[in-house]
Amino acid sequence: MERGVKAMIRVLVVDDSPLMCKILTNIMNCDSQILVTAVANNGKEAVELVPRLKPDIITMDIDMPVMDGFEATKQIMASHPTPILVVSSKAFKVGMEKVFKAISSGALDVIDKSDLELVGDKKSGEALIAKIKFLNGVRVTHQPIAKLRYERSAVDLKAPRKRVSDKIVAMVASTGGPQALLEILKRLPEDFPCGIVIVQHITSGFLAGLVDWLTKECRIKVKIGEDSEEIRPGVAYIAPDNVQMRVEDGGRIKLSNEPPYGGHRPSGDVLLESVARSYGKGVVGTILTGMGRDGAMGIKAIKQLHGKTIAQDEDSCVVFGMPNAAIEMNVIDKVLPLERIAEEIGLMVR
Repeated sequence: MERGVKAMIRVLVVDDSPLMCKILTNIMNCDSQILVTAVANNGKEAVELVPRLKPDIITMDIDMPVMDGFEATKQIMASHPTPILVVSSKAFKVGMEKVFKAISSGALDVIDKSDLELVGDKKSGEALIAKIKFLNGVRVTHQPIAKLRYERSAVDLKAPRKRVSDKIVAMVASTGGPQALLEILKRLPEDFPCGIVIVQHITSGFLAGLVDWLTKECRIKVKIGEDSEEIRPGVAYIAPDNVQMRVEDGGRIKLSNEPPYGGHRPSGDVLLESVARSYGKGVVGTILTGMGRDGAMGIKAIKQLHGKTIAQDEDSCVVFGMPNAAIEMNVIDKVLPLERIAEEIGLMVR
């Protein structure tokens, strides 16, 4: 019995809605490995409970009285770092920026609470359980409040403003990706000399909020990719929800409804393999933090066609799965900490 108790994943639920607290508690307590140990009705209560309860995981609402989820996340990660899963509604447009600020402050991922509110939605409950179990194994570190201010210094490329159509940067990320993308994209200058294409795995419905947040924080333009759109320098194109995104010869985006590849749609492998074929040695492929192997085969294709490849290192990853899969295949030119990747990309596209 004692072993079973020690193996339990202890969760602190933070939400100002009594109904949502009940829903989350009922879902998680139905799993024998998870136990909701306490409920906090606002961020201030959560900050006060964490040192005493030492939960394994926190589910964090964003829009709350007294102290919102962003401020609570910031304070918890500065003093008692704990894996945090943001539980927010994709329909909550006003607070979407706070969702991604919480993620940039150390929260690991976001899940849509709208589906959980539908009584009997078994699929959403299973997704929540799976996410809790996965994040329980993720290592988190202190995020001192003094370090949360964004450094917006741009990489000095010493590059002309003219379009450079024979080069492209391609990135793939999953868990921890929003923070990683911000760290890289905010350092690129407005006149970055080529386009950037990205697959970021994120809960459906939150992509537009991610793009809006990155746009406000970065000098380059960030947008959702559109079918037949021409790829322009100084623009980052993120693959839309639930479609495959490729880059065709001539530097245009191609969207399709073809099936998931490796369980993913959009798939990093699909995107990277397409840029390898279209741009060859002009590609800089980058694989960032995330679970699984998505992107490894695509990075291999880039390497085989003489493009350049970068992987985020283990110490700076939230989850090292995706970069590690590519490193183990011996197809990575440089393994770098997150803060050095933008500079290296700048050197590679010169």
